[in-house]
Amino acid sequence: MGDQSGKDLARSTQIPKPLAGDPFFVRLQEINDQIARRAYELFEKCGCVSGHDTEHWRQAELEILRGMPLDIIETETGFTIRAEVPGFAEKDLEIEVEPRSICIAGKRQEESKQQEGKTIYTERRSNQVFRVLELPARIDPYQVKATLKDGVLEVNVAKAEMTKKVPVLTRAATA
Repeated sequence: MGDQSGKDLARSTQIPKPLAGDPFFVRLQEINDQIARRAYELFEKCGCVSGHDTEHWRQAELEILRGMPLDIIETETGFTIRAEVPGFAEKDLEIEVEPRSICIAGKRQEESKQQEGKTIYTERRSNQVFRVLELPARIDPYQVKATLKDGVLEVNVAKAEMTKKVPVLTRAATA
């Protein structure tokens, strides 16, 4: 470690990868599987013609995941993230904080309504949101505050202190 500055140490720190039992990893895997299945359905629907993989994957993402418009505001002491999540309740949302990123995930249950008559046209909106936000500075995962009001999720996180004062001890020279 010798001559490394605080910034160099921060860059060299490895962020732990999610473990297979981690609930967020499980959720991410479920979403990825849903998107893959839908992308394959789109591939089959187009006659199994190669060359449109990216288009099929993007279309599947749009169908499965709902867009989440957001703002990230940086101050000297932290970050404020404001994400629009209309229709989601506190119990539907989860936030996971890592040293340089925040993951916002949500899934809500849709009520099934019985109707009489023949359905002529129907549209569905995705009931899932999933977004990983990479931040330009390290954050303190223990200083996080999240609130939900009028369909807007606001997450405030403090930046991690990169410097730590170490007292210098003097010792008398011994012979």
